[in-house]
Order: sequence, then structure tokens, then C-alpha cells
Amino acid sequence: MYIESLELSNYRNYTSLSLEFSPSINVFIGQNAQGKTNVMESIYVLAMAKSHRTSNDKELIRWEQEYGKIKGNVHKKYGVLPFELTLSKKGKKGKVNHLEQNRLSNYIGQMNVVMFAPEDLDLVKGSPQVRRRFLDMEIGQISPVYLHELLTFQKLLKQRNHLLKMHQGKQQVNDVMFDVYTEQYCQAAVTVIQKRFEFMELLQKWAEPIHFGISRELEKLTIHYKTIAGMDASLPAEKMVAMMQEKVKQTQTAELARGITLVGPHRDDLQFEVNGYDVQTYGSQGQQRTTALSLKLAEIELIKQEVGESPILLLDDVLSELDDYRQSHLLHTIQGDVQTFVTTTSVDGIDHETIQNAKLFHVKESNVLMEE
Repeated sequence: MYIESLELSNYRNYTSLSLEFSPSINVFIGQNAQGKTNVMESIYVLAMAKSHRTSNDKELIRWEQEYGKIKGNVHKKYGVLPFELTLSKKGKKGKVNHLEQNRLSNYIGQMNVVMFAPEDLDLVKGSPQVRRRFLDMEIGQISPVYLHELLTFQKLLKQRNHLLKMHQGKQQVNDVMFDVYTEQYCQAAVTVIQKRFEFMELLQKWAEPIHFGISRELEKLTIHYKTIAGMDASLPAEKMVAMMQEKVKQTQTAELARGITLVGPHRDDLQFEVNGYDVQTYGSQGQQRTTALSLKLAEIELIKQEVGESPILLLDDVLSELDDYRQSHLLHTIQGDVQTFVTTTSVDGIDHETIQNAKLFHVKESNVLMEE
């Protein structure tokens, strides 16, 4: 798939912007704080209905405006679909083919994107929260029902935490609703965990050979999904639920002391091993970056397999963060059927035919001009 055109209204620093893109490579050149990343972000937001840079949607709306709007025509294998996302202080509304989607979980997943930005290098060395967000966003693209299941889990978690907070400091909870919420919570938690295990198996399948190639066939990458309840992917659902219930029972005293739920997918993490060593702890910066790059390239292949067409790739100021070898590997990989957007301060140091054949846009003070 690829996005043919983009229109912005009251988005970030743009009052109005209309652009047409190449189905292959599009490069936005300009100094920092001119608006390059805002264009890139808007494509991501159009697909995912949320930003990769902020959780506050109000920041996406131009200063002192009531709403912001992103529109784009996306070419898919069955034809061209118009997408539209309106952002306001009351919330978000998404339209696909001019039809308003009654839930954002129905909207997300119809336009697929993979974003690779400097902060994605924190996928490996950053906090567990970063990796959990990566899991949830990417599973949601290929399995829209997952977003609904995740929302159900989050609601039950919030309700359970509320009751724990009410009884904080006590020895036990004498509340029938607490037992009901706990049972429902364990079921919902296992549903999320199972989906994450399934996704990790797919990601491992694609990331391992990609990492092997980038590391010049010297390193084997293994990805583990580590549950705080001590589960593994081979267990049946009933066994997982029983383990979750037992773990929750064991930690109830600690939960009442702190007033929060301590066991569940909101506390789980990913572990990356290279040749059997934990790359987060013992890996060099180069190995950590190779791991992050392998994950992003694996995402492209995974989405392509699951959806039936390539996603749109967004490379936001990431080429300057990679050495020449990794940069060249990345650019070589995306040649062909992956529409790619690149932001950079200059193309002078990028000696690769992929960039030389790209459609170039120059960005300065919120003005975007196409190079003739």
C-alpha cells in the first residue's frame, strides 16, 4: 500500500498543507524545528489515531484552534481509500471511504505504517513500558480485535486498582465485587498475554534471519516475552488463568500495601538475547542498534505476511543515527515495494541510489516545496 496524497488543516505548525507523494521514496530535507517531523507524524497519526511523540492529542492541534484534521488517499490492492481523522478537544473521529467508524479500534489497522525514529533505539535499552507500547501498537495493526481486548483488560485493571486503593493498608478485601473483578481480570489478562505470545513467535521468525544478515552472520537474535506470572507460550489458556489467579493470590498482601495490581500484562517485558547474552544489559551500542533495526525490518515483513501488502515505512531522522553499514542495509532492504518517507537535514552524506532516485521536499518555516 502507499499514500498518494496528504492534506493537513490546523495540524501542529501547519495552517494548511497539501502534498502528493511518490509511491516509492519521499525525502523531506530541512533544518531542525522547521516542520519535517510534523509531516511524518501526521501520516502515522492518520494510520494509528495517535502520535508516537505525545499522548496528549491537544498538542497536535494548531495553537488556539478548535480542531485539526488529517486527510489522505491510500492506494491499497483493492483500490484507493480516502482516510480522514479529525482531532478536537472532545476527542477523535475517523472516517474510511467517507464512512465514520463507530470505534477507533475499527479504524486502526486499515492503513499500516512502521515508524522508525531515534527514540525507537530505546526499544532495546529503554524501560519495559516502551517495549509494551511497541507490542500493543504493532499487534493492533494486524489484529484490530486485540485493541478491544486490551481495552477490556485496562478497564478491569482500573476497576481492580480502584478497589485496592479503597482498601489500601488493610489485611484483606471484604468485597464481593473485588472477587468478581479479580476473576474477570485474570481471564482478560490471559487473553492479552496469549496474543502477545503469538505475535512474538511471528516477530522472532522474521527478526532472527534479518539480524543474522545485518550482523554479517555473526549473531543470533532471540526474543523472549517475559510474563511476571511466569508463563510460557506452550501452556493452554486454562492453565494460564489458574497460574494468574494463584500469582494474584500470592501477591494480594503486597497489592493491598501499595494499592495497585502487581501481576499482569501491564508489568510484563521483552528480553532480547544475542548469542545467548542479554543485549539490554551486556550488548554494545552497535548490537543494541542492530537489534532495534532488525525489529523494525521484521515488522515490515510480518505486516506484509499478515495483511497481504507492504506497510508504509516512516524513517524520522534515523539515518544519521546509523553507521554507514546499517544505513546501507536498511536502504537496500526497502528498495522495491515499500513506500518510504525519510526526514534528514541533508542528503549529502547518504551515498545510496535509493535516496538519489527519491522525490525530494524542502521544508523551511512550515513551508514545504517539492524539488523540480
